[in-house]
Formats: sequence, structure tokens, C-alpha cells
Amino acid sequence: MSIRLEDVSYVYSSGTAYEMHALNSVTLEIKDGQFIGLIGHTGSGKSTLIQHLNGLVRASSGTIYYNDQNIYAEGFSMKELRSHVGLVFQYPEHQLFETTVKKDVEFGPRNLGLSEEEIAKRTEDALTMVGMPEELYEASPFELSGGQKRRAAIAGVLAMEPEVLILDEPTAGLDPKGRDEILDQVARIHKERGITVILVSHSMEDVAKYVDRLIVMNHGCPVYDGTPKEVFAHYKELEGIGLAAPQVTYLMHDIKARGLEVPTDVTTVAEAKDALLGWLKKRGLCENACGREQSLTEMEQEAGHDT
Repeated sequence: MSIRLEDVSYVYSSGTAYEMHALNSVTLEIKDGQFIGLIGHTGSGKSTLIQHLNGLVRASSGTIYYNDQNIYAEGFSMKELRSHVGLVFQYPEHQLFETTVKKDVEFGPRNLGLSEEEIAKRTEDALTMVGMPEELYEASPFELSGGQKRRAAIAGVLAMEPEVLILDEPTAGLDPKGRDEILDQVARIHKERGITVILVSHSMEDVAKYVDRLIVMNHGCPVYDGTPKEVFAHYKELEGIGLAAPQVTYLMHDIKARGLEVPTDVTTVAEAKDALLGWLKKRGLCENACGREQSLTEMEQEAGHDT
């Protein structure tokens, strides 16, 4: 069930002194099963774009197709669209409102008019998918930790069994451990269920680690669209629009500048580790180190002494 945008524009406060063009003739396609990252500086149009994808905001001009159906056509059901395209807002705990976690997750399926048996099954499956402990099912969602609130909010959307899951800064305000737990769960759900995931994030490290496709927004338009490696190869240009590459990319450029022949298109720590180990092996520095199962830090120190 792909989503296709054709020449979509959106203007806030049109015809007033506060008129602002948030989207400018955006044309792109989101295909089934992709894990997409959406990045851009504040005001670039990211949040406005994703709110168009489930009909929450109507385009000022242009057309959006879901499964080749024009979502603005007469008779098209926006309610059905939103059951297929789930949106989790930034600080999703603000979406929680019921007296217990279980009731909150049940709300969406119940609103679809499903049977009690199906509601119970979907609720159980969704809470299990996000790793919510069973002892918290009857707890008030407002008594949960920040990370647990995010899990509950995501479960509420997953219980609708969407084919597209959109997450707007789902880890904002969480500590590193909580951030990794949330994104690891999302990645697992994507892999196991094959749903399309669109992740809006300010973290270059997160999008580099998790997504397959990266779209960069600037002044209401996509300016780069490709794999993380392809996009972050333009890190100098990204700096010009207020963004950057992952820190490890800069590290590898610095290492190469010191004379080590290492790849510079590295975007994750795991790739950097493999690249450095490869360099050490070529120099004959890794045989004893690997035999003793030295840490990456120790091997990097050896490489530093050699240079």
C-alpha cells in the first residue's frame, strides 16, 4: 500500500500577513515495507509533511494517493485511511487519556467497531510488541516512566494494525537507554510485520543505524533522498542547511586525514569498528589482538602508536 504525493503544497494562514509556505510542490513515493528517515532543521516542513500522509492536514494544492486512490476524492474514507496509516506524535504521552494502559490501547480497535474478542487480541499483541510488562496493563498511563508512556502510545497505534507507522520524534526527551529501547522495538516490529515505518528524527546517529532510506527536507522540499550513505556523503552541504552527518563519519574523515587508509562513507559505530579492524589486519596488527579478544579501544590505541 504505497503513498504517493504529486506536486503537494501547503500554506499556513493563506491570504494573511502571517502566510507561510510549509510545503512547496512536493512529489515523492513511499513504497511498501520501507524504513524511512525524515530529517531537516526546525521549520523545514517535516511535521507538516507527515500530517498530510494520513489526512490530518489537507494539502493547499496537489494530490495524495494511498494504494492508487486519491484521498481527496469524493467518498474516500479518511477514517479508514487513518486505520491504515498510524501517526504517533512527538511526546506521544500527550495522546494518552484513559484510566489504564490497557483501556488506552483498546480505544482504537473499539472505535473501529470490532468484536470484544478481536479487541482483546489486538490489545494483547500490541502491548507485547512494544515490550510492555503485563503488570502495567492495569496501571494508569500517567504513572508510567517516559519510556513506558512512549511504548503505551505506540501500542495504541499498533493495535489499529496499520500498514504504515509514522513516528514524529518518538525518543524526544528520553535518556540514551530509553531511546535505544524504543527504536530497537520499532526496528523489530518493522522486520517482523513488514510494515512501512517513517521516522522523523533530529538524531543523525539514529537514522544512520535504523533506516534504509533517508529524506532530507529544506524550505518545504525534499533536497536529498537516498540511502543514509548516499545522503551523508553530502555532509558539507548538509551543514549548510543546519544539519550534519553522524559523529562517526567525521571521526573517520579525521582518521583518514592522519594518514590511515580507511573508508569515509561510514555512518555507524559498527561500520567504523569493521573498517578499523580491516585496517589493522592489513597492517598485521590484529593477529595477536584478535587472539586475545582485545577491545576496539585497545586496538585503536595500537593504530595510533603506529602512525
